Amino acid sequence: MFPGKVNPKQMKKMMKQMGMEMEEIDVKEVIIKLEDSEIVISDPQVSVVKAMGQTTYQIIGKETVRSSISEDDIKLVAEQTNVTPEEAKKALEESNGDLAEAIIKLQG
Repeated sequence: MFPGKVNPKQMKKMMKQMGMEMEEIDVKEVIIKLEDSEIVISDPQVSVVKAMGQTTYQIIGKETVRSSISEDDIKLVAEQTNVTPEEAKKALEESNGDLAEAIIKLQG
């Protein structure tokens, strides 16, 4: 898009001339919730770009995908293993939502 290297100051100045604003924000973690799972981005670098009345977020970082754990799954594991719902939830989180693995882990 741009010939050669453009230093960050020049880029910021060019963006401002085009009516765009960009800033970095300090963020610890970004979680994107999907229908049946979550994308967790650890130690992210987040840039906010505002242009033409819209705000866009650019996120860079290490991503992991984890399954969303339903209350029904927690209840099932707790009942099957005679543990508290909190213990069942922890086991499900450690097994990425795998019911069988969580039950075996709690029984072992």
